[in-house]
Amino acid sequence: MLRYSLLVLLGACSYGILAIFVKLAYAEGFSLGEVIGSQYLFGWIILLAITLLFSRHRVPLKQALILFVAGTSASFTGIFYYASLKTVPASIAIILLFQFVWVGIIIEAVATKTLPSKEKVISVIFLLAGTFLSSGLLEKSAGDFDTTGIILGLLSAVTFATYIFVSGKVAVEVPSLPRGVLLMAGALTLVMIVFPPTFIFNGAISEGLWKYGLGLGTFSIVIPSIAFTIGIPKIGSGLATILGAAELPVTTIMSVFVLKEAVLSSQWFGVSLILIGIAIPQIAYAMRGRYRKHHTHKKLAA
Repeated sequence: MLRYSLLVLLGACSYGILAIFVKLAYAEGFSLGEVIGSQYLFGWIILLAITLLFSRHRVPLKQALILFVAGTSASFTGIFYYASLKTVPASIAIILLFQFVWVGIIIEAVATKTLPSKEKVISVIFLLAGTFLSSGLLEKSAGDFDTTGIILGLLSAVTFATYIFVSGKVAVEVPSLPRGVLLMAGALTLVMIVFPPTFIFNGAISEGLWKYGLGLGTFSIVIPSIAFTIGIPKIGSGLATILGAAELPVTTIMSVFVLKEAVLSSQWFGVSLILIGIAIPQIAYAMRGRYRKHHTHKKLAA
């Protein structure tokens, strides 16, 4: 289970880099449609090329259609989150997105008709406290809030939690590469409908959009698609949601070293709480495994 958890953690960490690319792209004057459109186009093409090289699996039409539709939840997350970054400070947008932690736990509990485990509840408490501190919300004034941006940020949380849940439940028997391609094909199609791909013809790619599309596509589509489609079905959407919180510490660290943003001691403390929250389910799982192993040995010895 540990290696699958590490895969999901890798996918989550790669998401933490996205805000850096988006901020830099906006600073160069590229629009939301150009940024997210190039992201999904470049990412899907790379993922398709990898799939054609390493997979020969044929996916039945019914499963392909299900995965295609399910993939739209991924693009909704990008659309809502990137749109919120236009009107809301990044520190607020990220805390709104991070409501996916408890939303995901609720989705899993309702879908499986089971209550979350004790360690998951404790983990979520640490994650929410850490997210609040890491966002720098304590230092923000009321003037920093925008109603539209807040709604968009919350919608990104709901769609991201939905995508994580769907990734662990839909057509799990399909190998990870073709599964990822079909999920992202649905996401790409929706993005192209919402934002017609004028960037392909208006010269934006040659003016520098290509590097942001390539970076965003790699870290938001290629790495997470492979990591999530392999890892989430093995560990469950609830634990995957918790591991997904690794995005925020990565975003904070990248903001310091790349964007040269100042990070307060309270924010670093928040990052520490998030790391503890991520570790709690893993430690609990390891302890249960050791207990079962010890108990089995005692039975055999008796």
